[in-house]
Amino acid sequence: MTGKPRALILLSICQVAALSLWFSASAVIPSLRLEFSLNDHQAALLTSTVQMGFVAGTLVSALLGLADRIDPRRFFMFSTVIATGANAVLLIADPASPTVLVCRFLTGACMAGVYPVGMRMVASWADKDLGLLVGLLVGALTLGSAAPHLFNAFGGVDWRLAIAAASLASLAAAFLINFVPLGPNWAAAPPFKPRAVLAALSDKALRLVNLGYLGHMWELYAMWAWLGIFLNTSFQLSGAFTSAPDASFWARMATFGAMGIGGGAGCLIGGYIADRMGRTFLTMAAMSMSATCALIVGFFFGGAPILTFLVCFIWGATIVADSAQFSASIAELAPKDRIGTMLTIQTSMGFLLTLATIHLMPLAIDAFGWRYAFMALAIGPILGVVAMGRLRAHPDAQRLANGRR
Repeated sequence: MTGKPRALILLSICQVAALSLWFSASAVIPSLRLEFSLNDHQAALLTSTVQMGFVAGTLVSALLGLADRIDPRRFFMFSTVIATGANAVLLIADPASPTVLVCRFLTGACMAGVYPVGMRMVASWADKDLGLLVGLLVGALTLGSAAPHLFNAFGGVDWRLAIAAASLASLAAAFLINFVPLGPNWAAAPPFKPRAVLAALSDKALRLVNLGYLGHMWELYAMWAWLGIFLNTSFQLSGAFTSAPDASFWARMATFGAMGIGGGAGCLIGGYIADRMGRTFLTMAAMSMSATCALIVGFFFGGAPILTFLVCFIWGATIVADSAQFSASIAELAPKDRIGTMLTIQTSMGFLLTLATIHLMPLAIDAFGWRYAFMALAIGPILGVVAMGRLRAHPDAQRLANGRR
């Protein structure tokens, strides 16, 4: 196997493996709570410090134009090796200690050399199928983010198995990435100009895409961070299982199903539809559906597990189905030699916003309970629909999806 298929398969494998580090700690929070008595604030920090690190890493990468100036395979490899080491510290340190939080921050910072770099690499192979290709990569991100929940489900009470599995998988990715060829659309970056970074906000079409992306990100990572805890608590209260361990096992499997299987399928189907019916069409439809799920999922809390899972599966599919299309839109609207930098800026802004929503959830849960807490997440996609509707009416929208908007 050579050329484009080989590149896409290898790159997807590397993305799944490396990005499993992102939620490796979040996936084992129920077990960490039992062993170390973590409170809601400490649990949220295990996720939000990764987001903070990612924001810091992407800002540095964007300001220096690293995603367009360094061989992406080397950038990916070194970033992944450092992140693997930082993640492995969880095996020997107290999860509530400052050391672990610093390591989670470092893990997030290194992901700036993985996620946007991978999108830049896959865009180099696009030929009227950019939405599907980036959808494939974001599907890999989704699967990688959900993988620790699967590791944890079969790891029993020993949460260390999930952390060790994610670390070993990412180390393998650091080796395999060196065998991924670059596509014919790869363009060398011009001399670095700091003012070029401002195009993400000064260009109206790019600005509208980024506003839509912010609406999407308001919802996404807060849902990913708290879905496992929501399902675990819901299944425990449902009375449908003979023991607490059984309820926890199926909650972890359901979380993986909603995030990994549902999300992965949503990315691929969303990419296919967007290439044929338009980026703005797909993003508006997906955000409308995910906002609806955010508004209603709480009413299934503590109810029949199968019904709760079905709503979460639909939510997991629609909440990420549009994610790749914001990146694909940037790749189509940005100058060809600045795609990596524009993608890095987009992800930096989006993940900065997630810091607010991840920490908003414990407050919403305490104030309103699980029945109403997720409703606050619907605000983002609703505003995102407005932004993408405005982009649809903009003349530059004709450059999206070969004129399909």
